[in-house]
Amino acid sequence: MKLQNATLLITGANRGVGKAYVEEALARGAAKIYAAARDPETLGPVVALDPERVVPIRLDITDAAQIADAARTANDVTLLINNAGVLSFGGALDVAQSAIDRDMAVNHNGLRDMTRAFAPVIEVNGGGAVVNMLSLLSFLAAPGFSAYNASKAAAWSMAMSLRAYLRPRGVLVVNAFPGGIDTEMLAGIEGPKDTAQAVASAVLDGLEAGEEDVYPATAADVYAGWRADQKGLEAAFAAMM
Repeated sequence: MKLQNATLLITGANRGVGKAYVEEALARGAAKIYAAARDPETLGPVVALDPERVVPIRLDITDAAQIADAARTANDVTLLINNAGVLSFGGALDVAQSAIDRDMAVNHNGLRDMTRAFAPVIEVNGGGAVVNMLSLLSFLAAPGFSAYNASKAAAWSMAMSLRAYLRPRGVLVVNAFPGGIDTEMLAGIEGPKDTAQAVASAVLDGLEAGEEDVYPATAADVYAGWRADQKGLEAAFAAMM
């Protein structure tokens, strides 16, 4: 799928990777971008990038009514980018149930419900794609992020199930597996991080090339290591406690 003349909806578009996606899509000739966030007032700098093509939209992806409203409003979408996400801290033996529920509600349920709502829209508009921002932690585990790990693993499984249903309907499902990204989500966490721009650019390159799975920026090296020695990399991540 090409970005030229496409109409997008990007969740969590007010900062970080979401904002980088808006910038990249504009540069690649997107016709319209619905920039979604829970608080539309935070979208001012994003809309300012191109007020003619960027449309702010209120959207909490855990709210069924808001999702339905978004699908009615953005009824010309051909590309959905499920970018919104949350990360709770806590190990598997002590993480609060509320943290598990929060991460699952956004990272898994939100992805599922947004795709369910927009797949018919994309299909009616002639086909297109859904991009899911997953994580290397969909199949690796950073022990201190146990709720996040579990939610991303569940989201990956759901995304593959959705892909099976959507491929025959002309909707490509692209799963992106980034590593650490230098955004507010990982502020204060030490370790190598890619820029939001590098990740967004690599994922959209993969989309335009027709790839179903994308390991952007330095995630490609980690994935190669995982394929070569899964248990070794699991042990290395476990040592990060």
